[in-house]
Amino acid sequence: MNKTPLLLALLTLTGALAATVPDASAQGRVRGRAVAHSADGGRAAVTGAAARGEHGAHARGRKIISDGQGNVAGRSGGYVQGANGGSAGRQGSFYRNADGSAGRQGSAFVEGPNGGSAATSGSVARDADGSVNASRSTTATGASGNTYNGSTTVNDGQISHTGTCTNAAGETIACRGGN
Repeated sequence: MNKTPLLLALLTLTGALAATVPDASAQGRVRGRAVAHSADGGRAAVTGAAARGEHGAHARGRKIISDGQGNVAGRSGGYVQGANGGSAGRQGSFYRNADGSAGRQGSAFVEGPNGGSAATSGSVARDADGSVNASRSTTATGASGNTYNGSTTVNDGQISHTGTCTNAAGETIACRGGN
């Protein structure tokens, strides 16, 4: 697949978005979209948007590519900044192949203006024969400094989870919810 139209669209869209977000005094929004088709039936689509105003700022984008043979892949992401200092973001990607295999991965974070934060990431994959494996890990810290760290995995239908909570001094404490 000829990726030149996609790359040109990405560069144009990225330039337009980047030109609007960094200036803290600027207010407004920008959007963009581009689609390119290839001779073999493939398609590439890119969208993006960004805005800044008195309540904060955000930016998001998405890209999807198919090759005309049944294979598709994509990525997306977003970011927000609140007027009072909190922020959050996420990103993810996926694929689906003509042989039936597929997968997805993603992560997200949030940071509160008063010190709390959380982050998570995970993935899931299915082989062409239907076997599924997945994992997710999460960390959360409250404004007081108490922290939760946990992970969950799925392998061949078996699920396992571990989770630990600690206080601000690093000492293990009981997790709420009986963990």
